[in-house]
Amino acid sequence: MRRYCGRRLPCRNLFLYNPAMTSTSSEPNESQCAVYLKALGDPLRLQIVRALQSGPLSVSDLAILVEQEIGTVSHHLRVLFHADLVQTEREGKFIYYSLKEGMLPSRGKAKQSALNLGCCKLDMGPMNPS
Repeated sequence: MRRYCGRRLPCRNLFLYNPAMTSTSSEPNESQCAVYLKALGDPLRLQIVRALQSGPLSVSDLAILVEQEIGTVSHHLRVLFHADLVQTEREGKFIYYSLKEGMLPSRGKAKQSALNLGCCKLDMGPMNPS
């Protein structure tokens, strides 16, 4: 079955099959690191990840925080989800997004904001209030 994305053009979803995700090793390889870094290469996605550091949020909550349309935020969340950076949890009719387990270091005395990708750590810093 062929899927179409408006104006009868075939969809090309690059994130449907990701060979880096099929690795059985717990240590991320170079391909997986490249997928992570590519997904984080957009400034809006970085804002979304920063917002998710505080805990699970719905698409509408994130849209308000980053001051973008719900459709735009939903698209970027899909990219982060397919890159295996975020996970979803359904509560009633709402879907809440959160960072994958192990992406953030365990919170001790000091609140750390480094995102642990396995191959490297990104210091995210706090979300900039606009």
